[in-house]
Amino acid sequence: MSHDHVDRRLAAILAADVVGYSRMMATDETATLAALKLHRQCVFDPTVASHNGRLVKLMGDGSLVRFDSVVDAVNCALALQNRAGNVDAPPPEIVLRIGINLGDVTFDGGDIYGDGVNVAARLEPLAEPGGICIAAIVKESIVGRVNALFEDGGGVRLKNIDRPIHIWKWRPPRSTAAKSVVPLKTGDSMRPSLAILPFQNISGDVDQEYFADGVVEDIITALSRFRSFAVIARNSSFIYKGQAIEIRQVAQELGVRYVLEGSIRRAGSRLRITAQLVEGATGAHLWAEHYDGSTEDVFDFQDRITECVVAIVEPQIKIAEIALSRRERPESIEAYDFYLQTMLYFYSDTPERNHDGLTLINKAIALEPNNATYLATAVGLLMQRGALGWKLAGVEDQRAVCENYIERALVHGHGDATVAGICGNTLIQYLKEYDRGFELVRQAVAFNPNNLDVVNFAGVANLHCGSLDEAVTYFLRAERLSPNSLGAHWNLTGLAHVEMVRGNYEEALALARNSMAVNAYYGPCFWMMIAANAKLGRMEEAGQHLAGLLAFSPGVTVARLRAGQPAKIPERIEPILDGLRLAGMPEE
Repeated sequence: MSHDHVDRRLAAILAADVVGYSRMMATDETATLAALKLHRQCVFDPTVASHNGRLVKLMGDGSLVRFDSVVDAVNCALALQNRAGNVDAPPPEIVLRIGINLGDVTFDGGDIYGDGVNVAARLEPLAEPGGICIAAIVKESIVGRVNALFEDGGGVRLKNIDRPIHIWKWRPPRSTAAKSVVPLKTGDSMRPSLAILPFQNISGDVDQEYFADGVVEDIITALSRFRSFAVIARNSSFIYKGQAIEIRQVAQELGVRYVLEGSIRRAGSRLRITAQLVEGATGAHLWAEHYDGSTEDVFDFQDRITECVVAIVEPQIKIAEIALSRRERPESIEAYDFYLQTMLYFYSDTPERNHDGLTLINKAIALEPNNATYLATAVGLLMQRGALGWKLAGVEDQRAVCENYIERALVHGHGDATVAGICGNTLIQYLKEYDRGFELVRQAVAFNPNNLDVVNFAGVANLHCGSLDEAVTYFLRAERLSPNSLGAHWNLTGLAHVEMVRGNYEEALALARNSMAVNAYYGPCFWMMIAANAKLGRMEEAGQHLAGLLAFSPGVTVARLRAGQPAKIPERIEPILDGLRLAGMPEE
């Protein structure tokens, strides 16, 4: 497109996605695809057309629609959500989440790009099942013109958006929302299950969000070590962050028996944590407590909360098992604070954010050189750089630093599943020590079979060094530990990779599209989209996705990706590299 004739217009963008689509596909792919097709024919397409919308593209279970009128866009979303359940169709029920933004977009052929589109896509996961999430600019534009009640959702930070966005939410009638429930299958129906919701930050300082989230993540990590009950992964429970929730509805949506909620107030070095455990089916409070002290006491508070929850959820837990759930205590609250800030960048998708995370965690390591958690966090960030083929200065020095951190982490973190999983995965993906890495990942699963990251690591380890069938088993298990779609791009991309190796390119493409609908900036997902399209002879689509990859990861070459990927079984990576080469990615 000529830079002299860039076609930009103000447009309302509607992004929609099917709730629980991955789970539905795993349960009954044929029925799910049939239900989705019927929903599009009988509900989605006619409703969009009747409100003057133009379908831009379909992305697996996701859709992107543009409108010239923001009122039309909101009325269309309301019509779609109010028609839920009114179609005479067999199960599974198709329920949508919808996000709407108003902004400047760039038109390129039949596609659209720009900040207006990106914000809409980020708003969609914040909507409730059957609900709608809109930006403040949309709310301002529909005042007095749309007959619907939107609740103030406050300011939120959206991924890869450099400013806070104020949001408003429309919640569906309870009968509609209930239809979106797909209970978590945990195997044994008598096995207790638990979700820990994000604690409210009542400090009055949004900059303390990371501290509140980090404290809760540590509690999730501690509780997930117990084999006798399942703990829902952070990705799923944190979707309720900032929402006014009804505990029984949350418990039903996540398929859990218990819910832990609370709040954190931090003022300087002073700290107050409140926590309460609620029975999901009845909403009855089983236990509540508050803790006052200094930030140095936070680790004691976490242990006491963990012990109280375990005592109620699983009375037969032994004292020794409670002791094993406690991670190594940090010596410095300053170092711990650097670590919590790093976690904002740990799953970053760009070299710049990865660099910011490494800078922070290295400050923590400087204060506590033998803290296994901090060392493993740095290892994970260094592995990401190497595996994703980002161009770096001083690569050999970074490998040496990574090797040093791994050895120190394993010495000081023996028995810690996360430490073993990160180090094992890094040995496989970055340092090419396949046998040792595979054994460490196997140990990590034995230490904690409920840890979402560890289960994904096991899928990757089997993908590159073991059984493809086992890889699929672990990726599907990761999906069960995270009942909603947040974070699903890891296991979906892993499943797409498996299908690429098996030569099932259409299946790989479908999975990669689903992954991209969850996270549009995940490098390995782009590899699958590019390679699958190229293998199917769809060179125009492959080229478009290659351009998208190069836009946020410039300078990537086939040789650089090969250097960053495991090669114990070459045929596990060569189909992807062949497809990238076919699409026009430079060799060197």
